[in-house]
Amino acid sequence: MSESTLDHRFVRSELSIGGRRLSYVDFGGDGRPLIALHGHLSEGATFAHLARELAPAWRLIAPDQRGQGESDRTGDYSREGYLADLQALLDHLALDRVVLLGHSLGAINAYQFAARHPELVSALVDVEGPAALGLEGPNPLAFLLDLPFQAATREALVAGLGPAAPYFSDRLRQHADGGWRLPFHPEDMYRSEEHVHGDHWDDWTAGTCPALLVHGTKGVIPPEQVRAMADRRPGTTVAELDGDHLLPATAPEALAAAVRNFLATL
Repeated sequence: MSESTLDHRFVRSELSIGGRRLSYVDFGGDGRPLIALHGHLSEGATFAHLARELAPAWRLIAPDQRGQGESDRTGDYSREGYLADLQALLDHLALDRVVLLGHSLGAINAYQFAARHPELVSALVDVEGPAALGLEGPNPLAFLLDLPFQAATREALVAGLGPAAPYFSDRLRQHADGGWRLPFHPEDMYRSEEHVHGDHWDDWTAGTCPALLVHGTKGVIPPEQVRAMADRRPGTTVAELDGDHLLPATAPEALAAAVRNFLATL
């Protein structure tokens, strides 16, 4: 992915975790560190707009979470695996106190990490990350299992993706041999979604740092759960935005304003 595609400059770096590459983008600056964790089917560079809106007060660093973007695949998409990656990133960057922001999968990773390592997290921004998710019903990422992972040409891969092509076509990767692939493996993301489902209330309520809960009017967190998340965790502020679950993409300006206003209170 080029910097020009995202209209914001960043430096891409990586670290090795047991021989597995974890890639991350650093949008730079001298501001306070903020680690941003994307959701399923996304990657760190998609936080470019938010990074620009929060600069220069904040230096946004966003990993490509395991199996997505430029980070290597793994056989482990458990809760513990994601949290271990975040710990390794903080150690690699020598950061001992950060703000964590996450969207969807990334939000759950963020508040679970904050619950386990309160000394490392000064504040939390949860964007569309429920405290209880998918306790009943099918895996919403089951549609991925019908998608191709790779093809000989970009055109063939886009054609194979069908109606899903517009969501991923600007982030396809080219192999060294000339073939093209998705920025994630469909089976990996299906398994990851299975692991993220569950009752995470203990993790949500264990946090003590200031928190912002951002939800969309057409998001995935039911209104009664939004109220309960605010009531059961002291120090939680709620921001409701007119939008769906994919707020970083569908309501970037409103999201940036809500986050900026919250960070100004710290």
